[in-house]
Amino acid sequence: MRNIKMTIEYDGGRYLGWQRLGDSDKAIQGKIEKILSAMTGEEVEIVGSGRTDAGTHAKGQVAHFKTESKMELAAMQDHLIRYLPRDVIVKELEEVPERFHARYHATGKKYTYRIWNYAIPSAFERHYSYHYPGTLDADLMNAACRKLEGTHDFIGFSSLKKSKKSTIRTVNEITIRQTGPLLEFSFVGEGFLYNMVRIMMGTILEIGAGTMTVEDIEAIFENGVRSEAGMTVPSHGLFLDEVYYDA
Repeated sequence: MRNIKMTIEYDGGRYLGWQRLGDSDKAIQGKIEKILSAMTGEEVEIVGSGRTDAGTHAKGQVAHFKTESKMELAAMQDHLIRYLPRDVIVKELEEVPERFHARYHATGKKYTYRIWNYAIPSAFERHYSYHYPGTLDADLMNAACRKLEGTHDFIGFSSLKKSKKSTIRTVNEITIRQTGPLLEFSFVGEGFLYNMVRIMMGTILEIGAGTMTVEDIEAIFENGVRSEAGMTVPSHGLFLDEVYYDA
């Protein structure tokens, strides 16, 4: 039995997210499984590093699948590129040890959220960034990023209702890069709760706009109340850039 690691890029705009949804043809996992099963003649199930929401994009989603097929990796990749929709691309295939698991062995992830910060929206950026026309204070946003870094209980920055599992997470780094009116916020961490990146992003935006303060972040960590954090920004500005694994 071979274990194949996949690195996948996709435009999530017309999909309901990564996770297979019954018989729906609108999930990326199901799209890939259908092609792999036809290609190998087996019932193939792929396991992703984690879910992405409806509308979220990926430049480096990672998944794995097991197969008895003897097909060469290059031929597999050619087949997948040929038969998958053009907005889903398998960028790399790699044979890995049988015990490798795309989700359980991930040690961290990098997400990027893109903001078009200009009075006039962009025709080209409209599907891949959130248009925010208001004035934003760079110093306040940077201060908010520093406050969100570190190990904290992020339940107040998630859409989880209740959780029996720990909601403590470590955010290693949040950086801001500006190219003209385009702001790119990168979030690197060991793991993220449901909607955590989008809510942190909404909080940073509201602090930059002056409707929240940096001190509010500490209060949200202490009380864990979701309604006191910022908005959940739309999914179409979010990209899963990279999933990290130990060498």
